[in-house]
Amino acid sequence: METPLVHVQDLGVIDYKEAWDLQETLLKESVDLKVSNRTNNSLRLPTNHLLFCEHPHVFTLGKSGKQEHLLLDDVQLSDVSASYYKINRGGDITYHGPGQLVMYPIIDLEQFFTDIHKYLRFLEEAVIVTLKEYGLQADRYEGLTGVWIEPNTPNARKICAMGVKCSRWITMHGIGFNINSDLSYFQHIVPCGIDDKAVTSLEKELGRKIPMDEVKQKLVNNMASIFGFVTQNTQ
Repeated sequence: METPLVHVQDLGVIDYKEAWDLQETLLKESVDLKVSNRTNNSLRLPTNHLLFCEHPHVFTLGKSGKQEHLLLDDVQLSDVSASYYKINRGGDITYHGPGQLVMYPIIDLEQFFTDIHKYLRFLEEAVIVTLKEYGLQADRYEGLTGVWIEPNTPNARKICAMGVKCSRWITMHGIGFNINSDLSYFQHIVPCGIDDKAVTSLEKELGRKIPMDEVKQKLVNNMASIFGFVTQNTQ
């Protein structure tokens, strides 16, 4: 089987809804191609993408989330310069904002494996390996999706949240990896529906600002190694 190709694109700082619409467009292109393949008995492969970005302050609520996990009303949202969206990924509520590295894989899992749970574990592993390059021992928290520092201890703190959608084995949404994030914004939500665990960032753990491009490149390399794909940068 030919090694899958993934197009890597850095969107910079982009409005959440604009990035969401782009993901939906790319997802639809891939799904439509699969439908066309079936109709025309052809084998054209959908294009795979890794989109990287940062968002202005925004809270997003997944399909299984609870509205009451947002602790702000409309006026208070405006006061903290944040927006809010109910979206079509799995998971509960989370926060995105400046200093957080967001990665949206729009990939055809049929070019890799058809197992959404394995997909989530691979995403987690890419972050775990990336953190190891900074001398941090991170791991999974049993029963909870995402990446944690000192999981299963009283000092457990979450450094990366994830929530995905999959349609005809095409993925969208992805991860929010706290690099230089303003962690005070997490006080306005019950993060991922978990009210008794702390949130952290790479900056907080290391005591210094971390270049976002540096983390992004490490994460791309680790994604490629773990999933077994080659990359191509696109504008």
